Amino acid sequence: MKLTQRLIFGYIRTKFKVLSIFSKRGTALKAFQLFSTPLIRWKANKLPKDATAISFSMKMPPGLHKDQVIRGYRWNHPQDNKVLILHGFGSAAYKLAAFVAPLTTRGFEVLAFDAPAHGHSDGKQTNAIEYSAMIKKVIGLYGPVKGFIAHSFGGLALSLAMEETAHDESTRIVFIAPATETSSAVDAAFSILRISDQQVRDEVDRIIFEVSGKETAWFSIRRSVKNIRAKILWIHDEEDAITPFRDALKVKEDSHSHIDFFFTKGLGHRKIYQDAAVKNHVTGFL
Repeated sequence: MKLTQRLIFGYIRTKFKVLSIFSKRGTALKAFQLFSTPLIRWKANKLPKDATAISFSMKMPPGLHKDQVIRGYRWNHPQDNKVLILHGFGSAAYKLAAFVAPLTTRGFEVLAFDAPAHGHSDGKQTNAIEYSAMIKKVIGLYGPVKGFIAHSFGGLALSLAMEETAHDESTRIVFIAPATETSSAVDAAFSILRISDQQVRDEVDRIIFEVSGKETAWFSIRRSVKNIRAKILWIHDEEDAITPFRDALKVKEDSHSHIDFFFTKGLGHRKIYQDAAVKNHVTGFL
């Protein structure tokens, strides 16, 4: 962790520690707000483009920041076979742009969007419900989409979207280091912030329920894959420090016939989607 990041986290930890003395609910609200806010806004002025690349935009679905503009890109348009690339929390579409050339070479049309509050898209905060809604609108406007590549938080959002999107066994999904369990993500965030107050943790769960109508544990790829018919390739690194490998192993133990697992070691959470062997495995699967 860089010095600037250490100073920022040090300030945030002190702030939460003091606030928790006076208000458990207030601390939980601030924590939920922080968890919904990308701390870094990655933007790229240039993406790997060719003559067929198009930049375009759309608005979020009604009821979800109706004036919020989502910006995306597509390559090799128009083609019948489309692949949608979905980035993780605090990332941006261009981070996974290395998949574009291998896919367009194979005849795919590729779409990629900056999620709400990310990259060049509007907004300051977002959550899995909003990201999922964005995915469903993309499919409705620019689909049908038969292939998906989703990293980290994008994997959780995609799994929720697919539960409500018509698809079949011919659909292909690649989860790369997906955020498997929201409960694990919240626990990890509490650990980073050094918040050990169980009352604050319980309040965060209550806020999630108030916002979504769902328990925290419901936001789980392990739960949602039971309702997904698509063929899934699940790629995860054993040393991932962001999305726990143990959560992926629990899904593997469920013995789903429609999920193939490909585990790596030493690539962590972000190098994994840059690895040449991983990219070849992904494009071959799709």
